[in-house]
Amino acid sequence: MRVIVRFPDRAPVADGFSVTARLATGWASVSLVALALLILWDASGLDLPLARLFGDSHGFALRGSFWLEAVFHQGARDVGWLLLAAIAVGSRFPGGFLRALTPRERFGLWAQPLLCLLAITLMKYGSVTSCPWDLREFGGTLEQVSHWLPGVSDGGGGHCFPAGHASTGFAFMAGFFVLARAKPRLALTWLAVALLTGLALGLSQQMRGAHFTSHTLWTAWICWTLAGLANRALALQPSLAKAA
Repeated sequence: MRVIVRFPDRAPVADGFSVTARLATGWASVSLVALALLILWDASGLDLPLARLFGDSHGFALRGSFWLEAVFHQGARDVGWLLLAAIAVGSRFPGGFLRALTPRERFGLWAQPLLCLLAITLMKYGSVTSCPWDLREFGGTLEQVSHWLPGVSDGGGGHCFPAGHASTGFAFMAGFFVLARAKPRLALTWLAVALLTGLALGLSQQMRGAHFTSHTLWTAWICWTLAGLANRALALQPSLAKAA
């Protein structure tokens, strides 16, 4: 009697990979659900009540805070650019976990966050929405105008939507899509750190009166959605990474 032992064609899928794979492939569904929630947030008018936690008719007491301005604002932004530069150099001379990535993935690990940062910067440049500290309610001279009224200005300097500083953290969510195949557990950790960093940086700016909560939330949504789109585009055009 012969005993035939058959081995499965594929190794069992680890729980971490399963969760990562479902999230990576279902990013569009996450984007749509988040978009609906964001629209409800804007309609709720909760931005002002939350801003009042940190500011009043005399302005925002923490606007000139050393820790919020020099450390969480300027310092964090500098660290973000240094990290992006380090990843770009590492993609050219890979070591550690970068060796497990394909050239396309290593390219995407720095190019996709850079794309998110540039997109947020361009949106801010074209925005006519001013900062909370410019509003009459918080010691300024302007009335609040929705950031979704095209061409309608509040009369101020604008350039305050979405939250550019929070993108220093949120842009790195793009690494989740890049790492999902080769390093699923690292991908989840990467996503969590980027998300929490973006929220912390966004909150620090809200405490100073530079942004409303919605500004931060929209930045997170834009970075997540754009990163997913860029990852799909790069997967369809691997020659882009080779050329770069």
